[in-house]
Amino acid sequence: MGSVQIVTTILAAAITAVAVWLAVRAVSKMVAVIRLGQPDPTRFGEKTSRATTMLAETAGHTRMLRWSVVGAAHWFVMVGFVVLSLLVLEAYFEVVSATGGLPLIGGWALYGLVTEWIGILGVVAIVVLIAIRLANRPNRAGRRSRFTGSTMWQGYFVEAVVLAVLIMGFVIRGFKVATDHFEYPTWATPLSHAVGSMLPGWESAVSIAALIKISISMTWVIVISLNVTMGVAWHRFLAFPNIFFKRQPASAGSGLGALRPMMSNGKPLDFEEADPEKDQFGVAHVEQFTWKGLLDFSTCTECGRCQSQCPAWNTGKPLSPKLLVLSLRDHAYAKAPYLLAGGGKDLTGEEKATAAQLAHVDVLALAEAEKPLIGDAESGGVIDPDVLWSCTTCGACVEQCPVDIEHVDHIVDMRRYQVLIESNFPAEAGVMLRNLENKGNPWGAPQNTREDWTKGLDFEVPRVGEVEDFEYLFWVGCAGAFEDRAKKTTRAVATLLNEAGVSFAILGEGETCSGDPARRIGNEFVFQMLAQQNVETLNEAFEGREQSKKKIVATCPHCFNTLGNEYGQLGGEFEVVHHTQLLAHLVSTGKLTPVQPVDGGVTYHDPCYLGRHNRVFAAPREVLGDSIKGDLVEMPRNSERSFCCGAGGARMWMEERIGKRVNVDRVEEAMSTGAKTVAVGCPFCSTMLNDGVNGKGAGEQVEVVDVASVLLRSVRPEQAPGTGEQTPVAG
Repeated sequence: MGSVQIVTTILAAAITAVAVWLAVRAVSKMVAVIRLGQPDPTRFGEKTSRATTMLAETAGHTRMLRWSVVGAAHWFVMVGFVVLSLLVLEAYFEVVSATGGLPLIGGWALYGLVTEWIGILGVVAIVVLIAIRLANRPNRAGRRSRFTGSTMWQGYFVEAVVLAVLIMGFVIRGFKVATDHFEYPTWATPLSHAVGSMLPGWESAVSIAALIKISISMTWVIVISLNVTMGVAWHRFLAFPNIFFKRQPASAGSGLGALRPMMSNGKPLDFEEADPEKDQFGVAHVEQFTWKGLLDFSTCTECGRCQSQCPAWNTGKPLSPKLLVLSLRDHAYAKAPYLLAGGGKDLTGEEKATAAQLAHVDVLALAEAEKPLIGDAESGGVIDPDVLWSCTTCGACVEQCPVDIEHVDHIVDMRRYQVLIESNFPAEAGVMLRNLENKGNPWGAPQNTREDWTKGLDFEVPRVGEVEDFEYLFWVGCAGAFEDRAKKTTRAVATLLNEAGVSFAILGEGETCSGDPARRIGNEFVFQMLAQQNVETLNEAFEGREQSKKKIVATCPHCFNTLGNEYGQLGGEFEVVHHTQLLAHLVSTGKLTPVQPVDGGVTYHDPCYLGRHNRVFAAPREVLGDSIKGDLVEMPRNSERSFCCGAGGARMWMEERIGKRVNVDRVEEAMSTGAKTVAVGCPFCSTMLNDGVNGKGAGEQVEVVDVASVLLRSVRPEQAPGTGEQTPVAG
């Protein structure tokens, strides 16, 4: 070992020791912060499914590859990062000796070949990612970048380090080639040999280059260890547990569909025994999120995919799912010294720590602890109320997140506290909630008018209890029973089921609201009141039937989702299908035969709670494909990336005062296709898009109509006027 190697070895050991010490300290801090969260025992089951999903999403990049170029580039960078770890390890042998290398595998030509090409493709990939970041930098005029709000220097730093380490790998190999100490043939490592042909035969350069490579790598470790909220770097490690512990490991959209139940001390809250002074009602403080919530916040990569898909953000609202998560993350870590010292408020608002415990807590942490979780700029709140109430719970953020952050659950948990404890929510939504409590429907319509939609039909609609048997219970829903446009869809579905010979029955006045708007706005109490009533009614209707014959068909995706995914939390297990699924089956089996194709061009709007939340994309398109003349014209944003109508999350009953109206944005996209008919599969979407069309003054040119009505026009064109769907619908 020469003098150069002695110096490089000492320096490499010193910077590594500092980096390791800081990294251990940083990891300990992160673990301590995450453990401050509430228990969530549901995250530990289905270990095989969890492990399989984690490997598929990480090694297979199944979520990232939805963004083809970015996903492919990121995959090569990820693989390059793993290989980089081996090459950095190899550099520790190279600082000691110019001929050093990894033991056992270091001399294999296959190892040289694989690492060479991963290095080459890694360089190309990181350059692509750098170019994408530069092209989408937030300060470019007129561009709503997905990186807006991200800490840009951190992204540039991480990408620069990756590029520098990859380049230094080829420099080291080049010097080994130049000094005739390289063990791999030219065919396996062509770039390394090409670099070596341009470098001098200076043996000490190998050790010096290895020291530079180690220094760059350890500087990266030091920087991220001093910045525990640097998600763009830490996600490389945290993504694995965050994906492993996702809520529904076997689901294509974990965190979508059913909402997480309202929890207290790791158990679902029982309202019959709950006590606000002993039980947690939603989330009022950051430490009241579960440990998985705090892990979510820590894992955020700041990539902005959620932000780019969010209907609120895209229409000028203050909500960005990314910025919401980052605000919660930064608040949690800033408040952590206070919490770790024993600080915190109990459920009555009293301080839990003694003065002695808080005596040495940093003043900034104490100040952070005084911030309300929800509050405007004047009160210094972490999350502005306009941010919280802009969410439509459409799930676009959850769908796009590459590390499976469950934004919707966190937003609704914060809403729950605001509604149930603070009674602090948009005033106009109060009318809806009172109607649900007093009338059993959000419009406040008399219960004895629930069956008025059946009047004028040329067949009898049977009621449960009036017929001995039926195949499907037709869940009409509040919109389908009371809202004029939705009633036309209800009539069309009933007519088609009757035409196909499907035996069905309705609950009539025995049906009440599914509870979806109450639950999404945060009023879990009203939701459970309505849901328990419905579960009791449905169980009675299906009494004596085996599970496979407890079948419900619903026209509203919100009811479809609630009955099928959430009533199981309250003892109601049913097989629920959306009407488009049943109609597609009836057409494919020949029980319904379209005879007159609908002309004029048709585009389809995917309802969030049918498509993204429940993965029903094909059925409505199959029905339309059989019913129309020509091909379905798809909007640019469709299927998983469909844009929300603006009505979900109880937004249907709240005024939209900030930015552009979400439904107008969607209507403009639909109209850009040139289609004369916009087909929908949801009464909320029908209302919102109809209002948007009429707001654009295009009611005479574009018609919004349900998929069922399109099919009815094709199956029984002479009956279409009877459904009230032949002429454009007024707003």
